[in-house]
Amino acid sequence: MLPIVFFDGYCILCNGFVSFVFRRDKKHIFHFAPLQGKTAGKMLDKDDIDGLESIVYVDESGVYKRSDAVLRILTGMGGFYKILAIFRIVPRFLRDGVYDFIARHRYRWFGTRDACRMPSPEDRGRILD
Repeated sequence: MLPIVFFDGYCILCNGFVSFVFRRDKKHIFHFAPLQGKTAGKMLDKDDIDGLESIVYVDESGVYKRSDAVLRILTGMGGFYKILAIFRIVPRFLRDGVYDFIARHRYRWFGTRDACRMPSPEDRGRILD
């Protein structure tokens, strides 16, 4: 079931990121689950869920948040996206500063949905709860 990308199911920006990854994940490596769901409640610390201001990525090597999560997801897709690993040389406090700024304003800039994303029948195996 790993790796899993946890995301804010009500956030349009977060859902857009999930759709972006989902469409490009031809090998079906990733599973996805909303931070508001049962899987997140079972697998993540309460602190990871409470703020709902971070993409959280869990794989065999650990739990990653914010810019680390996004970079691991993108580079894990392979192909052209592996080149984005170069951004790991940027100090985390700078990467996370940009990430946090966007996260604080994402609802105002991009909006929210009234309900979490519903998977299509063919996608149900990759989207948890």
